[in-house]
Amino acid sequence: MIPIDRTSITLLETSDLHGNILPKSYANHEQLELGMAKVYTLVEKERQEVPFTLVIDNGDLLQGTPLVYHHARVNSAPPNPMVLAANAMGYHAAVIGNHEFNYGMEYFLKAVNESQFPWLSANLLNEAGEPMFGPPYKVFETEAGVKIGLLGLTTSYIPNWENPNHIQGVVFADPVETAKRWIPVLREQEGVDVVIVSYHGGFERDLDTGEATEPLTGENQGYELCNAVEGVDVLLTGHQHRMISQVLPNGVAVVQPGHAGRALGKVKLELEKHSEEGWKIVSKHTELLSVEGVQEHEELVRLSESYETETQQWLDQPMGRIKGDMTVRDAKQVRLKDNPLIEFINRVQMEISGAEISNTALFDNTSPGFPPEVTMRHIVSNYIYPNTLKVVRVSGRDVLEALEQTAEYFMVDANGQIEVNPKFVEPKPQHYNYDMWEGIEYRLNVAKPAGQRVEFARFQGKDLDPDSTYDVVMNNYRAGGGGNYLMFHGKPVVKDIPTDVSELIANYIFERGTIEADCDGNWEVVAE
Repeated sequence: MIPIDRTSITLLETSDLHGNILPKSYANHEQLELGMAKVYTLVEKERQEVPFTLVIDNGDLLQGTPLVYHHARVNSAPPNPMVLAANAMGYHAAVIGNHEFNYGMEYFLKAVNESQFPWLSANLLNEAGEPMFGPPYKVFETEAGVKIGLLGLTTSYIPNWENPNHIQGVVFADPVETAKRWIPVLREQEGVDVVIVSYHGGFERDLDTGEATEPLTGENQGYELCNAVEGVDVLLTGHQHRMISQVLPNGVAVVQPGHAGRALGKVKLELEKHSEEGWKIVSKHTELLSVEGVQEHEELVRLSESYETETQQWLDQPMGRIKGDMTVRDAKQVRLKDNPLIEFINRVQMEISGAEISNTALFDNTSPGFPPEVTMRHIVSNYIYPNTLKVVRVSGRDVLEALEQTAEYFMVDANGQIEVNPKFVEPKPQHYNYDMWEGIEYRLNVAKPAGQRVEFARFQGKDLDPDSTYDVVMNNYRAGGGGNYLMFHGKPVVKDIPTDVSELIANYIFERGTIEADCDGNWEVVAE
């Protein structure tokens, strides 16, 4: 059959930008290959090559760098810098990510009101069961007459991590069932020719084999969306920070463009029109466009200049001094034996909360620790999330179970050397899911089978009693069961401390002036 018309459409996706506009490190001013300013240059180039281009952000736009932390916590009166950048770039829509709620509902809604594009999420509902943040989808039409339906979805696992006050009144419906409800509406009532699902979530199974790659908690349901929902042409994904670009055997095109603006996801659709059938997709092509070597767009550099200046001045504020060594030279060594940095963070949590037991993590392998002269820059470079603290009442059995789970971070290689378990690195680095504890003495032997690695765990000189209760201070992510620490989920909260931990650390150092870098050696990891 000879077509009476042909056309092409390009879909461009960013995801998990996490507050990155400019290609720089806030820890040390190093130039990096990332950021919206570089992505914008790629977007402009792509717009020149096809008749119709849609630009979509897939979520986690508003949180992640000192730039956005400063805006949220120090001076939120000006327009949101990430929204300013997205408006300038001409985004057509954004999907709500889990980190959009980190600074509270009021802050998020301010960003929504400043946006020149809709924020979509069909499965975030109000108590009446209707989409809470506006229409669940958006329909676009090209000059050639192709109708495109864009459905937004968000991981429904958010209540397991987020401060309940930040998501009050939001009902998190299942994304798969929501897609089954709305895609027929797009196809039959709206009469669209192309259905795009933009889901702030990732894949729970291997895309080639279908084998589970993580616990099937409902955090990531991308595989199910591809294989259990009829009528999806393109699935844009995120949340896992993976680099994915392929067309599945069933014809669904999927992309995931990493994080922090390191790449731009691209899907090119070729369509033909036949008089009897209308527009049909005849080919799909996916790719990830790296920003490496790309010049940043001057418009975003200019728009962010005043925000950058204020942020850099704030970051350079002196907080106090460290007497001794609290730097990080080897992230793995920090996680193998008690050390001054982790002990200090745990001690801050314990003193502020009054709890006798604490846990925390070294969130990222790039954490530099604290130099002799500490500024706000060093604090937010180490404590990178806007976590708050909760004191949770748990059983000794819960603590032992959590220690066994954290011990799975390590494995022993063929040479008897301790290495990081690959499941904590791929498909997404999860160093933040390895906890280190203060207030108890313990040893983990990772040469033993998983589930049998806690050689001992004592509180005040006595073995932890599985049936006794203990008050433990931890961040709100972990207290909600985040990282699959489900033994903490739903446990009584003895105390809620709503101030960001980075602010608590800054105030603690500032008030004392000088901090001693030491540790009591209460824990270690061995392979024997």
